[in-house]
Amino acid sequence: MIQTADPEAAIQEKTKELCALILALPHFHGLTQDVKAFLDDEKSQEQYRAVSLRGRELHEKQKAGGKVAETEVGEFEKMRFSLMENPVARNFIEAQGEMNRIQDSINRYLSKCFELGRVPEASDFESEGDCCGGGCDCK
Repeated sequence: MIQTADPEAAIQEKTKELCALILALPHFHGLTQDVKAFLDDEKSQEQYRAVSLRGRELHEKQKAGGKVAETEVGEFEKMRFSLMENPVARNFIEAQGEMNRIQDSINRYLSKCFELGRVPEASDFESEGDCCGGGCDCK
């Protein structure tokens, strides 16, 4: 346990260490490069926005009790397939997913720590399925 007069400073220091550890992950640099490539490619961004918007529209229509026609689903699937054929967009989506998995894993551990009042162990997550919810190496 860290003994310090300023617990907030100790938390910040350990958080910085966690950030350094994340940045040192072998694949992290590639993830950030994939995000940057996407942010530099307006065509990919527009394609991504169009698919996201259409997906939301169809979801809202269905949520409001409307019937989504097979043609609408087919058009959306074509748009989504085309998006995933775009390597810049596909790499961005995969990078975003991996970054989200890292954040989710950290958040699960922090939440469990607050819930239990101690450092969580792998067994504390077993009821959530796949140890801490999946996507981590805590087993």
